[in-house]
Amino acid sequence: MTPLQAPDVAVIGGGPAGLMAAEVLSAAGLSVAVYERMPTLGRKFLMAGRGGLNLTHSEDFEQFAGRYGAAGERLRPMLEAFAPADLVAWAEGLGQATFVGSSGRVFPKALKASPLLRAWIARLEGQGVALNTRTAWMGWNAAGDLTFDTAEGPLTVRPRATILALGGASWARLGSDGAWAPLLAARGAAVAPFRPANVGFGVAWSAVFRERFAGAPLKNISVNFEGAASRGDALVAGYGLEGGAVYALSAALRDAVEARGAARLMVDLRPDLSVAQLTARLSRPRGGQSLSSWLRKAAHLSPVEIGLLREAHGVALPVAPDVLAAAIKAAPIALTGVQGLERAISSAGGLGFAALDGLELKAAPGVFVAGEMLDWEAPTGGYLLQACFATGVAAARAVMERLTL
Repeated sequence: MTPLQAPDVAVIGGGPAGLMAAEVLSAAGLSVAVYERMPTLGRKFLMAGRGGLNLTHSEDFEQFAGRYGAAGERLRPMLEAFAPADLVAWAEGLGQATFVGSSGRVFPKALKASPLLRAWIARLEGQGVALNTRTAWMGWNAAGDLTFDTAEGPLTVRPRATILALGGASWARLGSDGAWAPLLAARGAAVAPFRPANVGFGVAWSAVFRERFAGAPLKNISVNFEGAASRGDALVAGYGLEGGAVYALSAALRDAVEARGAARLMVDLRPDLSVAQLTARLSRPRGGQSLSSWLRKAAHLSPVEIGLLREAHGVALPVAPDVLAAAIKAAPIALTGVQGLERAISSAGGLGFAALDGLELKAAPGVFVAGEMLDWEAPTGGYLLQACFATGVAAARAVMERLTL
C-alpha cells in the first residue's frame, strides 16, 4: 500500500534520536512520519528508565565532551548545539522536573522513563507527526522509494528527505539489532563491525568466591587501567565483573583484552583513604581477632571486598599493616574475556563519519543518520542519551537546511 500523500520527512526508528528529530522537524512546520518496526516506540528508552533514566550529566562541558573518545571532535558541535542544559530544559518543558544526583548525573524526579515518553508522544501527535509501529524498513526499491513491511502488506514511501535512526547492535530484543548495516553497505557506505561497549569482563574467579559472592555489589570503589581511572560501583558476576565503574574504562579494557588476551584492572577498595591512613588504622592492636574480622572493623571492608582481596593477592594476605594497606589500595584483577553484544548496554562500531557529509550519507543524498547508528561510543552516565538526542537535533536541522536550499 502507498499513502495518499508522502511526508516531507520520513524518520526511520522510534528511539530518542528519531523522536527528537521528528519533534524538531514537525515544530518547524514540516510533515513528518516516524516508522518503527517494534510494536511500541522508545523500547530501549524505557529500559534505560529501569535504572532511573540517567538523561545526561552536569559536569564541566570540556570534561563531558572528552567522554566520547575518538569521536569527540565530530560530536562536539552537535553537543554544543544541544547541550546538557538544553536536554534538561526539554524534559522540564514536558512536565518532568529533574535533579542532579550526588555523582553529577541528571535524572527526572520520577526516576523512570514512562511519564516522559507519554508526554513526548502526546506532543509529537499534537504537532501532527504520524507514528507508525510494526513497520519494518526493508531498504529502497529500484525507483529509490523507501520500502517497508507492515501487517497490512508492503508499503512504499517517497519523502523529500529521510532520517535513519535505527540504533546500534545491542539489545536486539528491543529493536537495536544492526540489521540495517548490509543495506547501507550495499549503497557503498563503510560500516565498522559492531563491538560490545559498556559491557562486563570475564574473570577466573575461584569456585568458592563465585558461589558465595556472585551478585554482590562493590560500592564506591576506584578502578585504574594503564593510567585511566574511574570511580563508582561495580558488581561481582558469576562470569566476572561489571558495573558503572568498569564500564567507564570498557573501551580501553575491551581493546586490550582483544589484542592481548587479558587486561589487568587495579581496584582501590578504599579510594577515600590514603595508604598512610589505612596503615595507621591497621596498625592498631588486633588482639585475637581473625584477619577477616580485623579488616571488617579496622578498614570497614565488606565480606565481598575481603574475598576480592584474597582473589587478587592470594589466599594468604599480607599481615604487615603497610603492605596490607597497599594491597587494599591496589588489588589486581585479571580480566580474561569480553562479554558479547547480547550482554552489552551499547555498541561500538557502525556507520563511519567518513561516509557522511555532516550527517548526510554521501552515497545517498537526502538521507541523514542520527543516534547509535554512528560509529561512536561513550560510557554510561548520561553520555549515551545526550549524544542520541543531540545527533537527532543536528540531523533534523541539517534536513531543514537542505529542504530550504
